[in-house]
Amino acid sequence: MSPFRLHPHAVSELDEIWSYIAADSITSANRVIDELESACARLSKFPLAGHARPDITSDRLRFWRVRNYLIAYAPETRPVLILGFIHGARNPDRIAIILKSRLEN
Repeated sequence: MSPFRLHPHAVSELDEIWSYIAADSITSANRVIDELESACARLSKFPLAGHARPDITSDRLRFWRVRNYLIAYAPETRPVLILGFIHGARNPDRIAIILKSRLEN
C-alpha cells in the first residue's frame, strides 16, 4: 500500500507539470516529479511537517513547498491525501477555490 494517495486532480497536475518542464528537458521533468513524489512520501511519515495557510483555508490542510510548487495535503487522513500540486505564484484566493472543490468531492 502506498504511504500516500493522490486526489485525481493531483495526478493530472503531476502530468501537467511533467509535460510543461519536459518541453525543455525530460531529465529535468523527471527530477522535479521525483522530488515531488519523495516529498509526499516524507510527508506521509511526518504529516505535521508542513505548515498551515490560514490565508488560503481554515480547513485542517497543510502545505509543503517543493521548488515552485505547493503540495496541499490532508495530514489527518491515512494514508495521507495529497490534494494537489499547485504553483506557488497562483493567487491564494484561487488556490482556496480549487482546494475547496476538491474537499467537497
